[in-house]
Parts: sequence; structure tokens; C-alpha cells
Amino acid sequence: MVKKIIIVSSALLMMSLFALLKAYPKAAIGEDYHESEGNVVDSSPVVLELFTSQGCSSCPPADALLWQVQQEFSNDVFALSYHVVYWDYIGWKDPFAKSEYTQKQRIYGEKFRSNSIYTPQMVVNGREHFVGSNRTELYSKINAYKTYHAENTIEITNTEVANGTITFSYAAIGNIDHKILRSVLVIDERVTQVKRGENKNRNLKNSNIVVQEKYIELEHSSGESSIHIPDIVTDDDGLTLMLIVETANLDITAAYKREISH
Repeated sequence: MVKKIIIVSSALLMMSLFALLKAYPKAAIGEDYHESEGNVVDSSPVVLELFTSQGCSSCPPADALLWQVQQEFSNDVFALSYHVVYWDYIGWKDPFAKSEYTQKQRIYGEKFRSNSIYTPQMVVNGREHFVGSNRTELYSKINAYKTYHAENTIEITNTEVANGTITFSYAAIGNIDHKILRSVLVIDERVTQVKRGENKNRNLKNSNIVVQEKYIELEHSSGESSIHIPDIVTDDDGLTLMLIVETANLDITAAYKREISH
């Protein structure tokens, strides 16, 4: 079962896309994915972005599948769980949901020329999507994408945690013209007792939960930035910092992850 919600304002979403493209106006748009013929630096990462909600009864199988492939393909797969807000009205307010993540999904909807957004939705390397609980499709895409060559590599060269902030240094290889860097902080795993809504009386395990995200302009191949640790993170939570290189069209060209002690 898939839960859908109609995109209300296409014009608003186009404005969001325009704002992103205005910031990086010369980025290539609509490029087909292919194996690079030159400047091959590494095998391609497989970045999985799952749009989900604790208020959606169709989502737990997709949440479990995301955790499974992260464990099985730990070197190749970069799993991200984005919790959206539009099912909160049913009765359970997802503690990890943010309106920014709903907007991110809507922008993907415009890219994929979809007239609705839905949960659970899996987006692979920013290039295609399908129902997040579709095991056969997911394994097929993972095995296909990890055989491609990456356009870039990105590495976290140093991290420091102080006063609720992670400061990190990074280094990129490959052509970074008209590309942006996305830093993402995730909680590795959390179990939530859901008391209301479609998943009432269930203990839901979510993994790779995005709790903070920040975009960085890639003006140079190396640099330093920081990301805030939000209050929702507890002392018992495992944290991972991921860096993702992407084009203005949201195509992902590189990824790197590092566990964070806090």
C-alpha cells in the first residue's frame, strides 16, 4: 500500500527549484546518468533517500528494508531517512518530521514530473524513485548503481565536536564546477513507542534518521564547515555525518560518511 498526497502548488515548487538553480546557474540540467569516460576516481556510491512517516501504516516495511540494505551493503549504501509532516494530522505527530523534508520531497516530485508525493518513497542517487518497500526494485538499483564510476569523491578529513556543534574539514576530488555539498547528520537508530494514529501501540524502529542538514557552496576542492547537533539527539544516540556532492538538478555524484562521537 502506498499513501499519496496531491501536490497543491506546482508554481510554489517551481519557485523553489528556481531559487536553487539561481544560486548555481551554470549547473548542467537533465543530464543522463552514465559511466564516466574520463577522470574516473572511484566506484559510485548508492545514496538512498527514504521519505517516510511514523504516522503512515505503509511505512514500517520500508523503514525495515532501509535498515537491512544499510547493514548488507555498508560500504556502498548511504541510507537517509527523511520524515515528512503531512501525515501528522492523522493523530500521531512524528518527532523526526520537518516541513523542510516535505519540501525536499516536493522538489523531487517536480524533478520527476509527478503530480503527487507519497510515502514510502525511495529516491536513488537523486535520479529516480519507486515505492520504498519494493525489495526487488531496491536490490536491482543498488546492484546496478554500485557498478558505475563516480564523477567525484568526497572525504571528511577531520572532525571536532564542541558546544553542540560538529566542525569538519573536507576534501573533494574530480570536477566540482557548479556542484554543491550537502552535509547531513543522522541518528543511526531509534525505537519510538507510537501511542496514536495508524501505528498506534507499535514500537517503530527507524534508522539513519536525518535530524540536521546544511548546504555548502563548493567553491574550492577543500574547506571547513560545521553542523549543529539538534536537541532531539540524546547521549545514547549513535550519530553519523554524511557529505554528499550533488548538482543543482539534485543528481548525486559522491558521498562519504563518518561516525561521530559526542
